[in-house]
Amino acid sequence: MTTRTETATEPAAERRSWLRDHSELGVCVLLLALGVLVLTDALTMDVDIAQRGPVGPRTVPVVVGAGLLVIAALLAVDVLRGGRGEAEGGEDVDLSEPADWRTVLLLAGIFLGAAVLIEPAGFPAAGALLFWGAAFALGSRRVDRDPLIAAVLSLVTYVVFDKLLGVPLPGGPLMGVL
Repeated sequence: MTTRTETATEPAAERRSWLRDHSELGVCVLLLALGVLVLTDALTMDVDIAQRGPVGPRTVPVVVGAGLLVIAALLAVDVLRGGRGEAEGGEDVDLSEPADWRTVLLLAGIFLGAAVLIEPAGFPAAGALLFWGAAFALGSRRVDRDPLIAAVLSLVTYVVFDKLLGVPLPGGPLMGVL
């Protein structure tokens, strides 16, 4: 004899199982949303410059947005027909283990902290915090060398982008020094 709770949980369990088996559809939804966003932005773009020929500032975003929509549709069809992504040969991820949310939240916090600090503190300081924080969140506990490596990596990145490539990055308090 089946009880009321058994019949109520069976469809939910089947739905969860179906969603787990077709989890790649989440990537399809993400690609679809990104394609719609890119196309919307491209088609509503103000174009005040004189355009010569058929290629203008909207061309590349429209092609990229349309490509994202086509890829989302093709991937959805493949997943619904039973296609499944294969794990790489070198992956040693145990999918039965839960996600490491502590590391994910630490990395997200460090990334947001660097994004907030980049303008007032400058890229070298915010980048050093980002590099050192990411190393710490991912398990490195070498406090004698990690901050130094992060500072050097951040300064080299700043100099390459700001001085050599001409991409202006905020220098913060170091603006006059560098």
